Amino acid sequence: MERLILCGGGHVSLELAHIAARLEFEVVVIDDRPEFANTHRFPMAHQVLCMPFGAALDQLGSQDSDFYAILTRGHAFDKDCLAQVLRGRYAYVGMIGSRTKVAAVYKALGAEGFSQEMLDGVYSPIGLSLGGQTPAEIAVAIAAQLIQVRSQRGPGAVKPPEEPGVLCTIIEKHGSAPRGVGAWMLVRPDGSCAGTIGGGAVEYEAKTHALALWQSGGQEEVVEYDLSHAAAELGMVCGGRVKVRFQPRRM
Repeated sequence: MERLILCGGGHVSLELAHIAARLEFEVVVIDDRPEFANTHRFPMAHQVLCMPFGAALDQLGSQDSDFYAILTRGHAFDKDCLAQVLRGRYAYVGMIGSRTKVAAVYKALGAEGFSQEMLDGVYSPIGLSLGGQTPAEIAVAIAAQLIQVRSQRGPGAVKPPEEPGVLCTIIEKHGSAPRGVGAWMLVRPDGSCAGTIGGGAVEYEAKTHALALWQSGGQEEVVEYDLSHAAAELGMVCGGRVKVRFQPRRM
């Protein structure tokens, strides 16, 4: 699961956190103001750090699969956060602000030695251009861009968490099934899941099968699911066939 690290706990961050949690990002919020960085305000977050931005980013470290949304309350904080993120690893970094503000931040970072190529890789102003004005509308535009970038990285870009459960991985796809080869879902012993293999009937059946496999002590196996007939009968958008490999991981 990718981490979405929200630098800033303001109104846009709050709206984005709600959406990102539904999109199965591991939401992390950092802010140095207790009234904006607390679990009461962000109950959907996996982690909330109330401390200076630099210290919080140091504590979190960086990973190739990290997504960053820089949404702080001021230019100086945005610049400092962006500089620190660019020195680490990440899959995506976006920064809020007008084009004038963004240009000023880029100019300052350029003077500090950051290359134009590195700065051109920042999504700023952040989000797709949807014309939104309210915090919720801006959050939707950012979330849409996160989906776009994550999709371009492909289903195998993020590794499943190392924990007990049954790992369900699509190993073959034919037709219009929604997810491609490499998409995975980890079904935990309690029935909760991480990742997705597309939702709908296939995911429901795969989850049911995975739980039965876990409870019976079964071994690795491959199951094929064919939605072609149901799609034709019900007018479903997604049909086709997928083969799913089930791998119990008893740690």
